[in-house]
Amino acid sequence: MTQKEFQRRRRHLMDLMGEQSVAILPAAPVRYRNRDVEYPYRQDSDFYYLTGFPEPEAVMVLVPGRAHGEYILFCREKDEKMEIWHGKRAGQEGAVAEYGADDSFPIDDIDDILPGLLEDKTRVFHTMGAHPDFDQRVIGWVNRLRKLARAGIHTPGEFISLDHHLHEMRLFKSAAELKAMRKAADISIQAHIRAMQACRPGLKEYQIAAELNYVFQREGAAGPAYESIVGGGANACVLHYVTNRDTLRKGDLLLIDAGAEYDYYAADISRTFPVSGKFSRAQRSLYDLVLEAQQAAIEAVKPGNHWNDPHDAAVRVLTEGMVKLGLLKGAVKTLIEKEKYRRFYMHRTGHWLGMDVHDVGDYKVDDEWRVLEPGMVLTIEPGLYVAGGDPKVPKKFWNTGIRIEDDVLVTKDGCEVLTEGAPKAPADIEAVMAG
Repeated sequence: MTQKEFQRRRRHLMDLMGEQSVAILPAAPVRYRNRDVEYPYRQDSDFYYLTGFPEPEAVMVLVPGRAHGEYILFCREKDEKMEIWHGKRAGQEGAVAEYGADDSFPIDDIDDILPGLLEDKTRVFHTMGAHPDFDQRVIGWVNRLRKLARAGIHTPGEFISLDHHLHEMRLFKSAAELKAMRKAADISIQAHIRAMQACRPGLKEYQIAAELNYVFQREGAAGPAYESIVGGGANACVLHYVTNRDTLRKGDLLLIDAGAEYDYYAADISRTFPVSGKFSRAQRSLYDLVLEAQQAAIEAVKPGNHWNDPHDAAVRVLTEGMVKLGLLKGAVKTLIEKEKYRRFYMHRTGHWLGMDVHDVGDYKVDDEWRVLEPGMVLTIEPGLYVAGGDPKVPKKFWNTGIRIEDDVLVTKDGCEVLTEGAPKAPADIEAVMAG
């Protein structure tokens, strides 16, 4: 992303806020894995969306109409000794020159400076609850000003969640964002193809996960956008299976749900394929049904349709198919109304996608499903999960989990599947594995 992109976002947000307001947003804190070992640092998505600033111990403040500059960034000072251990810091000069701040102050001085930025303002835009300790500091700054009311100092009387405007902005992707998302998708496609080519009976699930991670980082991604799911056989029926320790067995299917994060934007792809390289007849009957359901759901992604239309389309196809295969019995309409399909399909058909793999944005507006509009990106991921041991289910289907997931952009004329290059037709999958 360019600094012009971040500047455009801040300008848009400040226009929505109006004057006599202040927005306050902290960076993500450092998290510890154990003792003094830190997790790899990843900036808070909202903070990065507005600043592009990658360091911890920072606070962004926006003050529309401030004569000395509307964008203030509090961050760490330059420190030669600390930078030897932990890497370069931008410091105050870098915050202005490299990251577009109008003004920058040391983070250690925030208690002295920030209350002054709140003087004579009527509204504070800050999302409470995400960082409780920081919430208390914000409340403390406001209370400090209230004690000066007799001196004629006015204090903000209204707190507004920053999420209200910011997450609506993030829901609609710009050209620059879509460029990053296409790159994340392309890297993820390569990784899934490599996983198919590497797969064979006797390997461990984590060895396939290693193939994915290798491609992610080889191609310039930060790594996986989320913990990869690599589940063979019965493990594919565990929706968020991330143990990835079991041995892949001949005759089983392998479900992979994995995507790369590139320039802070996520891809999210699921593919299911035979460990031995060829679908059995029973596996193929279930797989073809899920693929048909996904195609129906993708066709329902277009402007004017609402969020739930793709899910309704997938449920209809899956339920009809499960009746034909003997997994369900009864009238299709009744089975859908009573949600009997949830025995084998228990999750939604998708979610918003962007900087977070389950991205921000309301799914309902005024208690009505949201209407799809150009610039929104969502996943389409129907599945079927048939656990073993149920005497009412044909044994040939036992321990079979199938999910097919793609990333879909709503366009003015319909939709674009960003991850179309990842093989999903059975013949294509078998050809890739044979190659």
